[in-house]
Amino acid sequence: MSWTPFSRTQAPALPIRYDGTRLAARLTERLRWRPQRESDLPAVVTIFSHPAVVAHRPDPSPETAGECRQRLVKDLDHWQRHGFGRWALERNGHVIGFGGLTYRDGFAGLNLSYHLHPDHWGQGLASEFAAAAVEIALNDLLAPQVIGIARPVNLASRRVLAKVGFIFARPITYGGHPGLLHVKRAERS
Repeated sequence: MSWTPFSRTQAPALPIRYDGTRLAARLTERLRWRPQRESDLPAVVTIFSHPAVVAHRPDPSPETAGECRQRLVKDLDHWQRHGFGRWALERNGHVIGFGGLTYRDGFAGLNLSYHLHPDHWGQGLASEFAAAAVEIALNDLLAPQVIGIARPVNLASRRVLAKVGFIFARPITYGGHPGLLHVKRAERS
């Protein structure tokens, strides 16, 4: 068991416990998760350049290949520095999306994110991933809370957050646009 303190400039001042091998690969009922790798770039481009995937982000422009490469490098760096991050989500041997737990500047706790290719929407996969990821955040990483940010118009994402126990905290502005901050706190005595 390892304990890693982070400075306030890196992340909230929380001792996060992690074991990279234990967090590396996960299975849920229908998904296999693994840390991203450089060879995932084509899947990152396919997903984040899809107009429907980025429609509810502050900048709804599909990402370019260069922006996707930067995203992947940032995600790989997060894994290297913290021992956890965003996983590649596979179904039937194919990457169908990305999701994970990361530090988000200006917020306490870990940020939950999930981005699935639209061919896999409406099947409960985001909820399946989110529920398991929250358990990892609260029980394995001992985060005091997990946050989820959704745009007001992104009803599907808001439903996923509610389904896995997040509570609406407050409206926020991020990326110059309105957002809704949802929180799930650890229940520890």
